[in-house]
Amino acid sequence: MRILVIGGSAFVGRALVEESLGRGHRVTTFNRGRSGGDVPGVEAVRGDREVRADLERLVAGRTWDLVLDSSGYVPGVVGESARLLSGHAGAYAFVSTISAVDGFPGAPACDESGTWACAPDAGPGDGDYGVLKAGCERAVEAGFDGSVLIVRPGLILGPHENVARLPWWLTRVSHGGAVLAPGEPEQPLQLIDVRDLAVFTLDQAERRVADRFLVTGPAGNATFGGLLGMCKEVTGSDAEFVWAPDEVLQRHEVGVFVELPLWAPLTPELSYFWRAETAKAEAAGLRCRAVAETVRDTWAWLREIPEDQRVYGTGRPHGISPAREREILAAWRG
Repeated sequence: MRILVIGGSAFVGRALVEESLGRGHRVTTFNRGRSGGDVPGVEAVRGDREVRADLERLVAGRTWDLVLDSSGYVPGVVGESARLLSGHAGAYAFVSTISAVDGFPGAPACDESGTWACAPDAGPGDGDYGVLKAGCERAVEAGFDGSVLIVRPGLILGPHENVARLPWWLTRVSHGGAVLAPGEPEQPLQLIDVRDLAVFTLDQAERRVADRFLVTGPAGNATFGGLLGMCKEVTGSDAEFVWAPDEVLQRHEVGVFVELPLWAPLTPELSYFWRAETAKAEAAGLRCRAVAETVRDTWAWLREIPEDQRVYGTGRPHGISPAREREILAAWRG
């Protein structure tokens, strides 16, 4: 197949490119060249999807069997891409997010759930991440004349992670000593490896499946304590985990999901975060590797990057500062 990947150099897009190339497909990537190096073997086209002239140059004289879009965040921008690619590709697979589901994570997420109200031509200021992703889904479905696949992943981990939740924990645990750990070690998580997401997406797209799927790991495929234990094992650390209850961390105004990555306190607003339904995707062929493999492979990738060059997040940096961690540890132990 001839495949166009919008993005293709960072995390999810990179995994989609590598999986496509591994299957023998011919891959074109379209990006600005700012988020990482090109995967060897692609035809790289430089351009900005927000610039119509760049999109027109991309499609001039080119056609593809499939578009894989993992870098769409603004409905108006995504809609323009979908309209210009109509007639130049037979199918369009859009990587959305579980956060597009209306009410999530305060309400259950399943494949039949509706999405947040957001217009397909909405701009960047018309909602938060999940709301805008819901609008992006509508923009693709309205603008692309062909088969449309919508994939809504949950929490994604794995090599080349640019949100840097697992990379931050691996780095912190590798330093050893007393490590501030959030909530309860038995807290169940629900995680998916980026490579398993890529396999599922390609499997469906190759068959021209036009549907919507929640795609994440089985509920409880890890616990927080188990995940940090895996980090300790692969890094060979002497870390001692000091578990602080949610209420202690909230009293210290610790940033949910940011200062202690993956921490979601058990509040009504977050009560379904780790409880998404995955039966439909599993019936369609979703298979997820063990989380221990994800942790091991992420550390193998991360340790090749000098620590002073590691980046913990593409926007607001993830991870608590050493001074603030010591302060909270001292207060909790006291």
